[in-house]
Order: sequence, then structure tokens, then C-alpha cells
Amino acid sequence: MCGNNMSAPLPAIVPAARKATAAVIFLHGLGDTGHGWAEAFAGIRIPHVKYICPHAPTMPVTLNMRMNMPSWFDIYGLSANANEDEAGIKRASENIKALIDQEVKNGIPSHRIILGGFSQGGALSLYTALTTQQKLAGVVALSCWLPLHKSFPQAAANSANKDMHVLQCHGDADPLVPYAFGIQTAEKMKALISPANITFKSYRGLPHSACPEEMVDVKRFIEKQLPPISDE
Repeated sequence: MCGNNMSAPLPAIVPAARKATAAVIFLHGLGDTGHGWAEAFAGIRIPHVKYICPHAPTMPVTLNMRMNMPSWFDIYGLSANANEDEAGIKRASENIKALIDQEVKNGIPSHRIILGGFSQGGALSLYTALTTQQKLAGVVALSCWLPLHKSFPQAAANSANKDMHVLQCHGDADPLVPYAFGIQTAEKMKALISPANITFKSYRGLPHSACPEEMVDVKRFIEKQLPPISDE
């Protein structure tokens, strides 16, 4: 994915319609690829923003009877007290930080990059934003949770993103990542970063998926956090 993980193909990319002065890095959910999300962002694209949707490496996932599938890290269970793949989460987070570094080398400063994801990808985006020294424009966290939440606020205290803006979205009919997890994650985030910068949106009747209304909210958040630069 980032030069140190050859098992994943190159990310799906929606290039900016003009010179890219900002970027969104968005991580898909378990068993998925970046292609569907690249299509979704192509439908709400903003001219100066580049969208990068990487693909997770394929690995055996304990939750799914050790079947091989695209996964950012192993998942042992979906209950609130399930053990977590700490080493895998930290390794995946380092890969995402390397991806951010690559965009910085490409000329987009980190404070003009939004990190986001859906489900497992959203969980990884929250964890990465709270543990990186790269100052980000914000995080879009869809239908997800905060992994390794017991390791905070120690990690967050050293984070460059204590004042970042977060858009958290969750369907109230989610059978996989319960709506209550979303609420609890938002409350935990408010204890870690400026509470005024956290927006939690719920969607009535939405299961573990995205919907058009949600994507409009995502677009508005991106427009607000990544406005055009005055000389564009």
C-alpha cells in the first residue's frame, strides 16, 4: 500500500478536476475495496480536491472463521469487550501515516488532508488521527467505533489533532456496528478533543451502509474544512 506492504494494489484515485490543493484519504470497510468509495466520491467531487481510496491487504479474519479477505487489521469480535488486534491496528495506522506523508511529498500539506473511512476503515481513521503528529484538516467517520479506546487519552494528549473537526455518521438501524457504539464513540471523542468540533449525525432506518443524505453531509463537511485557496 505504501511501499512496505506489497499485498495491496495501488489506491483507487479520483483526481482533482483542476490543480489539487487538498485531498481526502478514505478507508473502506471489512471485505471491501476502495473502488466503490472512489465512485461515491466521484459523484460528490469538489474541483480542487483529490480523493484517494486505498485497498486493504488480504488477510485471514478471525471474526469470519479465518477466511482471507481485505482487512486493515484482524477483528476478533464485535462485542464491546472483545479483544482487539493491537499490533495489527498500530501497523495499519503506520501505513496510513505513510500514505499521508506521500501526499505531503506530492505537494499537499497535511492540514489540507481529511482522513476518513467506513466501519473498520472509519475506526482506523479515528485511531490514526488521534495518534499521528501530522496535523490534519479533519476526520470523516462513518458507521464505526474508536479502536483501542482504553489507550486514550494518553495517545491523544500528544496528538497534533486536539482541535481537529470530526464528522461522525451512523445509521440507527445498524445491525453490525450498533448505533450505541457510535454514540459512545462520539462521547469518548468529546473527552479527547474539543467537543465543539465534533458533529454526530444519525440516519433513521439506515443499516450498516451509507445513504445519499449522508454523502451530501460528507460533501458539506469537506467543503467547509477544505475550502479553495484564494488564488485558485
